[in-house]
Amino acid sequence: MNFGSFLEIMIFISAILTILLILLQTRGATLGAGSGSSSELYTTRRGLEKSIFITTIVMVAIFVTSILGLLIIPE
Repeated sequence: MNFGSFLEIMIFISAILTILLILLQTRGATLGAGSGSSSELYTTRRGLEKSIFITTIVMVAIFVTSILGLLIIPE
């Protein structure tokens, strides 16, 4: 197993986890949130919601760096 294969596996795993974490977040799901009529739009994240948000950012960073690494490193 070479480094290119490892990066491909990392891309796949981080993509699936990113999709699942984004689907777990339910903020701004109402139709009125886009026009500014939602009162929940400017609340702070706390507890599990904050952990899911930070984990999503980390997964996206892993996903992007894996793709860039696969582009830079030849197989």
